[in-house]
Amino acid sequence: MLDIKIVKTTAPKAKPADESRLGFGKIFTDHMFLMDYTPDQGWHDPRVVPYAPFQMDPACVVLHYAQELFEGMKAYRSVTDNTIQLFRPECNGERMQNSSERMCIPLIPVEDYVQAVKALVEVDKDWVPHSDGASLYIRPFVFATDVGMGVHASHNYTFCIICAPSGAYYAEGIDPVRIYVEDEYIRAAPGLTGFTKCGGNYAASIKAGAEAEKQGFAQVLWLDGVEKKYVEEVGSMNIMFKIAGKIYTAACTGTVLPGVTRRSCIELLKDWGYEVVEGKLAIADVMKAGHDGTLEEVFGTGTAAVVSPVKELDWKGDKVFIGGGKIGPVTQKLYDTMTGMQWGKLPDNKGWIVPVCAG
Repeated sequence: MLDIKIVKTTAPKAKPADESRLGFGKIFTDHMFLMDYTPDQGWHDPRVVPYAPFQMDPACVVLHYAQELFEGMKAYRSVTDNTIQLFRPECNGERMQNSSERMCIPLIPVEDYVQAVKALVEVDKDWVPHSDGASLYIRPFVFATDVGMGVHASHNYTFCIICAPSGAYYAEGIDPVRIYVEDEYIRAAPGLTGFTKCGGNYAASIKAGAEAEKQGFAQVLWLDGVEKKYVEEVGSMNIMFKIAGKIYTAACTGTVLPGVTRRSCIELLKDWGYEVVEGKLAIADVMKAGHDGTLEEVFGTGTAAVVSPVKELDWKGDKVFIGGGKIGPVTQKLYDTMTGMQWGKLPDNKGWIVPVCAG
């Protein structure tokens, strides 16, 4: 168990007066969590301190060779008793360990990860929004801090957690989106870092996303990096397809991020009696199903949106339209169930909710 030192700010910032204008990742709380790694001490000196910039040497390894990774999760204020709570934080801790192994970064024990998150959230609990659908976004990240130009794993690291109060993702109701199927660029390939949550994956996706946005699309659907034939994931989300009553999604076999929301949706779908197929699904078969009427629903899954319904797919100029542009019943049920548990509107019968403190 970590012995976390807490140093509170003497100059707290004003809380946002209008939670409808929070946006995402634009406002940050008063404090951050820090912990250091050195070869002789391992992970040490865990502390919550006032939010402040880092002082970094221009030759710091992370700036040149991108040895870093991050996580994304949220804290919610229960509508029933004002409790501040997390959603499956141990899953994020486990995923950070998997990312760390691939990126040659020392592992942080899952229990220490969860304790660190809870400690920071408790200190900054007054920053957790009160309005429906709003939450406190939590960004844990680790980066290499060695100074030098050698291309090898760093010996020293910093683990940091920062928080940002964020508005409701669907402030004006759930709006299904248009998706562009990318067939030139690739996001990941076998043996690379597709299953990790490292910044390089996101940097590599920016160009395709920007070009899709110019054409009026909300997201890019990535195909596999070998044959450019099989669907994998969408932008910052996993994606699922309901075809003739079955749910299909790409398997997490090294090129797809194992999303916590994805995992939770699959568990719920199986509880409800749906057959969930995790494996290869050709984009050609998706488009065929769209044209013959068996493509019933398409939705992304992720921390930010929970589920994001898709109303249109465009692949090489061929377009299919899903559900008359409206959210499908399964997508809606998943959204209502997940958010119901997260905000305390529904009972947690899965053991996914972890209380932090009273609000």
